[in-house]
Amino acid sequence: MKALLLAGGYATRLRPLTERVAKPLLPVGGRPMVDWIVDKIVEAGIADELHLVTNDVYASAFERWGETRDVTVWNDGTSSNEDRLGAIGDVRFAIEHGGLAGDDLLVIAADNLFEFSLRDYVAFWRAKGGSAIAVHRLPDPSLASLYGVVELDDADRVIGLEEKPEHPRSDLVSTATYLFHRDHLPVLERYLDDGNPPDPPGRFPRLVVPA
Repeated sequence: MKALLLAGGYATRLRPLTERVAKPLLPVGGRPMVDWIVDKIVEAGIADELHLVTNDVYASAFERWGETRDVTVWNDGTSSNEDRLGAIGDVRFAIEHGGLAGDDLLVIAADNLFEFSLRDYVAFWRAKGGSAIAVHRLPDPSLASLYGVVELDDADRVIGLEEKPEHPRSDLVSTATYLFHRDHLPVLERYLDDGNPPDPPGRFPRLVVPA
């Protein structure tokens, strides 16, 4: 299994904080935010390679950081919010340039702080087969319309995914932490080639959810 961190966005809503520093490199608890995610992956012992994809604006900073964490950094070549590849486009970029097509893939947003165990998540995924998405149950269901809402059946199988619905049908939301079986990765190529939107990342898992 390979791990891929997504850091290709420009976090325009956080400017001026992110004009010079990428959101995942902002300090949390005295360390770059993304450090905490890498710690989780390393502690779980689930991936034999760590990759991160970012844009041309922040690439040099991530490359310096990556040298300290044994993370391979990929520059997608974009330089603004207007020409960004989008999260799904960046996944394809990293797969193509990093030679990741033949591996199962753990994909995590690089600004996504979480407390759950990745080792437990991978164990769940292996027991179920296929691909998986980590979800969080909101303590306040009225907030569900702000997130990607996930519906599950009694066997924990995803039966519905909807981005920021006006009338949510569940209080479970996506945490932008995905486990893709290697057999599902070619679907991503077809999804983008068909002209589908490259953002948000929750759009792509819908393709491997049965109608």
